[in-house]
Amino acid sequence: MTKGKWPHALVLLAALTGAAGVSEAAYAAHGSPDPLLQTSSHFLLVHAAAVIAIAAFAGSAPFKSRPILLADSLLLFGTILFCGDLSARAMLGTKLFPFAAPIGGTSMILGWLGLAAAAFWTAKKLT
Repeated sequence: MTKGKWPHALVLLAALTGAAGVSEAAYAAHGSPDPLLQTSSHFLLVHAAAVIAIAAFAGSAPFKSRPILLADSLLLFGTILFCGDLSARAMLGTKLFPFAAPIGGTSMILGWLGLAAAAFWTAKKLT
């Protein structure tokens, strides 16, 4: 996937993630009292917006943005996995698979740290 298509794919997936977040928030408010859905919807919405912003930045950057896109991809993967597990617990009464939420949460943390590292090294190269 070229740099031009990678940010677009991230935006597409993040937009779907945001739609899932709104849907979960509505279901949590009107159909299910499970607090896991509230947590999941918050994470989905916040991280969807972040992934879109990061992809837009990387897609328009005049420098190599592969590390930023990798970190953004890890952030999105972690969000989907973490929230998917929380949603499965709330709506299906079961986990996606053992350790899905911790793997997703760890992936989100690593995505944010990877983004910080990529921004640091990119800024260092620009000076």
